[in-house]
Amino acid sequence: MSKEIVCSGIRPTGNLHLGNYFGALRNFIKMQDEYNCYFFIADYHSLTTHPTPENLYNNARQILVQYLACGLDPEKSTIYLQSDLPETIELYLFLNMNAYLGELERVTSFKDKVRQQPNNVNAGLLTYPTLMAADILIHKAAKVPVGKDQEQHLEMTRTFAGRFNNMYKCEVFPMPQAFNFGGDLVKIPGLDGSGKMGKSEGEGNALFLTDEPNVIKKKIMRAKTDNGPEQMNQQKPVEIENLFTLLKVVSKPDTVEYFDDLYNRCQIRYGDLKKQLVEDMNLFIDPIRERIKAIDSDEKSLQRIMDMGKEKAHESARRTIDEVRHVIGFRN
Repeated sequence: MSKEIVCSGIRPTGNLHLGNYFGALRNFIKMQDEYNCYFFIADYHSLTTHPTPENLYNNARQILVQYLACGLDPEKSTIYLQSDLPETIELYLFLNMNAYLGELERVTSFKDKVRQQPNNVNAGLLTYPTLMAADILIHKAAKVPVGKDQEQHLEMTRTFAGRFNNMYKCEVFPMPQAFNFGGDLVKIPGLDGSGKMGKSEGEGNALFLTDEPNVIKKKIMRAKTDNGPEQMNQQKPVEIENLFTLLKVVSKPDTVEYFDDLYNRCQIRYGDLKKQLVEDMNLFIDPIRERIKAIDSDEKSLQRIMDMGKEKAHESARRTIDEVRHVIGFRN
């Protein structure tokens, strides 16, 4: 019996951060032994922000190195560059023919980008969901490990897949489901006291897997806090809950319980909590950072891995696009 297909990717906009790791990579690593996994570096997606040619290449290379350092195994999973797969763009074109302006304009991430960058509201941003759908459907993925901020895009992928199947009275595409290997989808908060961790929110908002210990310390010690609780067992404000969330993902349960108890008894000192978080965060990131340095120096191995991933991904994508073209009415 063949394994279910899993597909997901990350945009190469710079170094991976803790949100990427807990929101996606941790699940990627767990899935390798039990599923047929396709993990890609979404360099086409990054073009919406107009990177320079040098940044496009270097960022994609960095993501590959960090994928490998975090534990993705090219012998178990197919790891490839999105731009190495022209079949994805062909499917993107077909899906765009049946995607409608109103539904694309209602996408939350598109509306957010319109507010954030009103001078760069390009067609790529508008049709981002159809390209994401093409990434998933080109391999007929059944499961997609995504964070909470991508759930709407996955819902639209199911819409596009169902619309294609209904229009052509076929069952070419499955209905992919969100998946994270058990438990709720993870959203890692930023250090600025609100929202998710991400580079677009500012360098100081995110903890990157390449950050040196002194950088991690500086960022965490500057994290926003308040004057402390005024009542026993009071609800934590967002910026404090964010610190506890970070503590939970890198510290031992008894450490979290210790500081939680201090908070509930109005005895917490945020400086002590931050120092503990700095220590535990560095213990978590140190081995990943060292593996990144080692892998980054082996150019031949990186090229071999990308060539192997390209070949495996192309084989899967070619089968899908041949079927799609036949169903639509194109004849080779």
